[in-house]
This record gives sequence, C-alpha cells and structure tokens, in this order.
Amino acid sequence: MTTPPMGRPDDERAKDEGGLAGGIRLLLTIFSFFLLIPPWGFLVWFYSVKIVSEYERGVIFRMGRLIGAKGPGLFVILPIVDRMVKVDLRTVTMDVPSQECITRDNVTVKVNAVIYFRVVDPEDAVVKVLDHFRATSQIAQTTLRSVLGQSQLDELLSEREQINERLQKIIDEQTEPWGVKVSTVEVKDVELPQSMQRAMARQAEAERERRAKVINADGELQASERLAEAGRVMSASPATLQLRFLQTLAEIATEKNSTIVFPVPIDLLDLMTRGLRETAAADAGGGPRPRVHVAGDGAGTPPAPPAEQPHEGTVS
Repeated sequence: MTTPPMGRPDDERAKDEGGLAGGIRLLLTIFSFFLLIPPWGFLVWFYSVKIVSEYERGVIFRMGRLIGAKGPGLFVILPIVDRMVKVDLRTVTMDVPSQECITRDNVTVKVNAVIYFRVVDPEDAVVKVLDHFRATSQIAQTTLRSVLGQSQLDELLSEREQINERLQKIIDEQTEPWGVKVSTVEVKDVELPQSMQRAMARQAEAERERRAKVINADGELQASERLAEAGRVMSASPATLQLRFLQTLAEIATEKNSTIVFPVPIDLLDLMTRGLRETAAADAGGGPRPRVHVAGDGAGTPPAPPAEQPHEGTVS
C-alpha cells in the first residue's frame, strides 16, 4: 500500500491559476507592488524588509502557496500577499523526559536521555509537520520505551553505545520526512529499584571475594614452589641452613628489646644423629655395642672423651 503524496500535482495547481482565483491573485500582487511606491510606501517598507541571520532561513508563502526558503541576508516580501516563517538551522539539544519501562528480563527501570537534532530542510519542517520540536520529542519518548523494552538489564548497563546507535537510527528514519536530522541520542541515567541495587551489590561483593580467594590460592602455590626449591638448595649444602639460622638471629636482634634463647646447636644434633645411626648399624651387624662414658662436674665442664675398652677374646 502506497501513501499518496501530500502536495498537489502540478496540473491541478496550473488549473487553479486560471479563472477568477487567478485574476484575484494577480490583482492582489499588483496592489502589493503599488503599496511599495513612495511616499505612502515608507511605512509598508518597514514591514516588508526582512533580515535573516546566517543560521536561519525564511520560508515564504504567497497567498498560502509555498514560494521557497530564502536567506541569509536582506530581502523584501510583498505586503498583504506574502508571509514569512523563520526556521532555525542550529543543532537543538532536547532532554527526553524520564520514561518508566520494563526490560526484557522483567526489571522496571526509569531512563532519561538527551537528543541532538537540527533542521536540514526548512520547507518540509514548516509544511509537513505542525511543530517539529514537539513531534521529535514525542517520537523520541516512544522509541526509548520500545527499544529498552527489547533489551535486557545487563545490555542496558554494559552495551550503552549499541543502544544509543539503535535509538538514533530509528528516530532519524521517522523524522527524515519532516526535514529533521537526528545526529545523536544518548541515554543519560538509568534508575534501578532499591532491591535490584542491593542484589547487584551482593553479586559484585561475591565476585570480588572469589577473585581474592583465587589470588590467595595462587600466592600459596607460588610460595610452596619457592619453599620446595629452597629446601632442595639447603639439602645440597648443609652450611646454608646454619647461615640462615644466624641471619634470622641477626634480624631478631635489630630491635634490642628481646631475649634470645639459643637452641641446641645444629652440629651437636648432627653428631647425635650420626651416633644413633652407627649404633643401629652395629646392632644390625651383631657386633658388640660400643660403650660411651660421659664425665663432667655438672657445672659446665665439657665431658671427657670416651675411653677405649679392651675387647675380650682368645689369642692363639
């Protein structure tokens, strides 16, 4: 189904030019020129001279018929028969009132936006629409509700640029017949219910805790790998453990407010461990167990070395 054109065909307009109506138009036009003749034309000239700024255009109607858009600059219109309508060509910034809509995942939100548009065809903006400002505002409100109703809440919050492009494209297609070009549409603010805000806060907190636990586990894994490597190095060089022990004592003694109790020296522990190993080896071989005598006065005197005991046996 095709829509008939709004304007009248040229042949019908040509027919209206003839007859009584054409004669009346001709007489009024001649009378308008006659009014411009001085001296009585000085007052008429004050109303006939029009000045249009660089950012404006003057749409001229002569006895109701569209003549065209003129400007910028100075020009003269005929009194009585001509009427001029000024159209501003600058970009207009219009706030779209807050709209309450339900997203595709059944969340009620309030959204407002801002729209930038300008008139590119002054004749269409005057002839084809009564008020292009109000018409553009209303079409922006309905389109905003429609587009947001087809989007989910996560898309509305994270994919704002795609939604702005969809809004701009849809609104521009609908305002193009009016001579209005929509350049940009931006969603300004999204107001969520309090319950949804609390749920999103809990979700964000849980996500942060999950990341913290993962990072902590990774740190523990890396620390265990480093400790295992350090253990392998110390086991290959026993003196390293003693040096580490002395370094720890030096770090503790920096504050000079602590009492340090030295543990049993590691060399003594090594000696005892070696003696136990030799005893176990002797028991396993069936030989006599060596006797160790420890002598001392109990006042810090080091024990005497064990004396050698004669072995009993028969000499042949």
